[in-house]
Amino acid sequence: MLKRNKRFFLTLLTLALPFGCVGCVSDGGSATYEQISGAEAKALMDSESGYIILDAREQYEYDEGHIPGATLIPYGEIADRAEKELPDKDQLILVYCRSGRRSKIAAEELVKLGYTNVKEFGGIIDWKYEIVK
Repeated sequence: MLKRNKRFFLTLLTLALPFGCVGCVSDGGSATYEQISGAEAKALMDSESGYIILDAREQYEYDEGHIPGATLIPYGEIADRAEKELPDKDQLILVYCRSGRRSKIAAEELVKLGYTNVKEFGGIIDWKYEIVK
């Protein structure tokens, strides 16, 4: 009986582990960022205050069109510029780029720098809301 209960518990644990932090991405340590949809990001923008929208693209891409209120820090410059331009490491930071690849890299870098409330929502190519040109 004990052996069967132990087997059941291990099976249950094995099935539950992958769902412990659905949407969270780890840097290999305990720090994570959360991957959310554009719709979830828009809902946060509409309901929260004091957040930063971080555009991880290049200047020319930002100039072609960006989400209103977005701060531009290209993903390759995060390590050099984030702590000066984003001093509150607990502030909600919503990160995007063109397609989602660079925003993931930027989110990972922010987490490595100690930011605790990072949400990555992919690319502007999927953004269905207002864009400033």
